[in-house]
Amino acid sequence: MTTTTASTSAPAVTRRRKPFTWRTAGAWALVILAIAVSVLPFYWVLRTSLSTNSALAANATNILPAEFNVGSYMRVFGLQSAEQAIAEGGSGAQIDFWAYLRNSILFSSITTAGAVFFSAMAAYAFARLRWRGRNVVFSLFLATMMVPPIFTALPNFLLIKNLGLLNTMLGLVLPYVFMTPFAIFFLRQFFLNMSREVEEAAMLDGAKHLRIFFQIVLPNAAAPIATLALLTFIGQWNEYFWPLLVGNDEGTRVLTVGLGVFKSQSPQGAPDWSGLMAATLISALPVLILFIAFGKKIVNSIGFSGIK
Repeated sequence: MTTTTASTSAPAVTRRRKPFTWRTAGAWALVILAIAVSVLPFYWVLRTSLSTNSALAANATNILPAEFNVGSYMRVFGLQSAEQAIAEGGSGAQIDFWAYLRNSILFSSITTAGAVFFSAMAAYAFARLRWRGRNVVFSLFLATMMVPPIFTALPNFLLIKNLGLLNTMLGLVLPYVFMTPFAIFFLRQFFLNMSREVEEAAMLDGAKHLRIFFQIVLPNAAAPIATLALLTFIGQWNEYFWPLLVGNDEGTRVLTVGLGVFKSQSPQGAPDWSGLMAATLISALPVLILFIAFGKKIVNSIGFSGIK
């Protein structure tokens, strides 16, 4: 007796390529336009920084650098004298780039560390502790997010002035070093989504809230805390108005204020545009590198925290 086994093979799955339509072409055109609009300013800054000031006016619409030159970067790093700068079309103005960079790093780092730490403690209190008026206080914190910072600039300035902290690093960081409403909201959303089982087990073993916060909550919240620190650092790095009010002295001047002063110093009657763009590009590089390296983690942490 012979048995015949019929072998059946599964049909191959073929994906149909969607037909190219005008709607698809329009979508791609919008994407390319958005990318061009986003990238063009950065390229124009790079193009201007690699040009000489004397050639910029005659080649204003040229896409490539006008008379390619790296003298602007040498001026930023203090490697070029005023006579050489004037000979290359510069204004002859000087910028203490390294001092301004140091002040920006100190200002951004101190405010970021303080704001993230105190905001994490406040967020834990709003998410885990039970106390009278908790929701009312949290609502008031959220309401302050709608107040423009310009409204609080003058009262903060008068306070810093009366305390004698003008042109000091303490005066610069004091309004930012404590908790911020956005940071509290951001971390509170994450703490609410954390499991309570480990914390309850620690309480049964006699652990208090302070120990639970430092040994359990903070290690488990490392990703959102790092994301918040990065966002805060970027915001503080780009801060201009408050450092201009309080830290306009050479010893406390940050990069953003220093660039404005460098632009206004024009002994020859015209700003040193190539030097200004070179300094702007160099000052933006740390933030760009951080965002490129951790941009994906920022998006993932924001999505996990429940922010829509």
